[in-house]
Amino acid sequence: MVVTSEAELEGLRHIGQICARTIQVMADAMEPGMTTRDLDAIGRDYLDRQGAVSAPEFCYEFPGATCISVNEEVAHGVPGDRVIAEGDLINIDVSALKDGYYGDTGASFGVGGAILPRTARLLRDGKRAMWLGINQVRTGNRLAAIGDAIGKFARKNRYTLIRNLASHGVGRSLHEEPSEIATWPDKHEKRIMEEGQVFTVEPFLSLGAVFADDAETDTWTLYGEPRALTVQFEHTVVVTRNGPVVLTLAD
Repeated sequence: MVVTSEAELEGLRHIGQICARTIQVMADAMEPGMTTRDLDAIGRDYLDRQGAVSAPEFCYEFPGATCISVNEEVAHGVPGDRVIAEGDLINIDVSALKDGYYGDTGASFGVGGAILPRTARLLRDGKRAMWLGINQVRTGNRLAAIGDAIGKFARKNRYTLIRNLASHGVGRSLHEEPSEIATWPDKHEKRIMEEGQVFTVEPFLSLGAVFADDAETDTWTLYGEPRALTVQFEHTVVVTRNGPVVLTLAD
């Protein structure tokens, strides 16, 4: 989507804020002993009360209102009977639809106070990597600059990046142009950011995984290959001459 009016921008900002607050509500409620289904129900209730519809359910018949991935799961984790434990690494990915506009955001969290130091560092640096990518967003810059900045950070700090889960356009649909925006260095990426473009920035920073692969447990959940802890942080942004406008902030 390309934003052409203040009304469009406000519609995107509204659903973006709803998505961000959904994650905030879920993270505040998360505690050891609850199941991922319990956590998803909290997210669903908040979306319902805001008049928003779960995008993965609406678009793809995903079996949950939100995606909740635990430890070895990288993305698209299906809410179910898995019990959340002290020290777990949890990713919550929320995308939703309201009034014809889509928002998409995600964040990773440690559960309780028993987080291993390497996990705490991964969480800290995953958020840093996302913001390094977001800071490259401005009219006329190369889309490749996003992946270049994130890749430089990952190399310097001895992380890997999942290279088959990319950022994407969003706005009037959940996935649209510009598609397949790499959050890793991609010498083949020649596209230029255009004024008003709307897309996500969502690097997957890992302690060793380089690809996301499915397993036989269900048709949705993706795991790191090789298996390694991975975090994802994601915002939806609008390209402007003055830099990025971040749509998925809770406040």
